[in-house]
Amino acid sequence: MAVLTCRDVVAFLMDYLDQSLEPLQRAEFEAHLAACDECVAYLHRYEETMRLGRTAFADLDAAAEAHVPRRLVEAILAACRRMPDGSR
Repeated sequence: MAVLTCRDVVAFLMDYLDQSLEPLQRAEFEAHLAACDECVAYLHRYEETMRLGRTAFADLDAAAEAHVPRRLVEAILAACRRMPDGSR
């Protein structure tokens, strides 16, 4: 089993939270967390920041949807679907 550094934990944090790490990688990640209080604290702060970020604009997003004409949204989505690479 490889020993992860704190820098490795930060690099793999999104994959860990998305549950996209391979089982061995996840075990290595969690072994590091079991031994590193600083990384556990970092993980908790990151999760809290993400949660706050999602809620910070919830009201603004809802208000924006009420002010944007549905036909405009549909036209933009249709134009995106017609793009050759499907990008948005």
